[in-house]
Amino acid sequence: MTTEYNKPLPRLVNEAVSRPFWDAAKRHELVMPRCLNCSNMFFYPREQCPNCYSDNTEWVPVSGKGRVYSYTVVYQPANRAFQEETPYIFAIVQLNEGPRIPTNLLECEIDGVELEMPVEVVFDDVTDDVTLVKFKPA
Repeated sequence: MTTEYNKPLPRLVNEAVSRPFWDAAKRHELVMPRCLNCSNMFFYPREQCPNCYSDNTEWVPVSGKGRVYSYTVVYQPANRAFQEETPYIFAIVQLNEGPRIPTNLLECEIDGVELEMPVEVVFDDVTDDVTLVKFKPA
């Protein structure tokens, strides 16, 4: 864990809905919401299933394994606080269970990332209260 993390942290827009994701990340577990009516698993956390609009959902553990669905190399970050980390890989990972999650790809050279590359979850404890979900090559 970094002793002093001075970069912007994710803001919980609807804490009641997304808190289970962040609590699980803190425990180094990856969970996703799943609809109990249609079995659709989805990400980002929301109050209703995006498939059938039911609010009958639960949080379930997932493997943390997936593949790079899309990526870009960031040379000019949206926030100057991340400039020292450039270039870095921002990716969309499709989990083996189906949902896609935006993330940073670690432990991978810029010219080494490929679409469909197998990846696995890693957890970055950036503060005592916040753990970020990231991925690395599997």
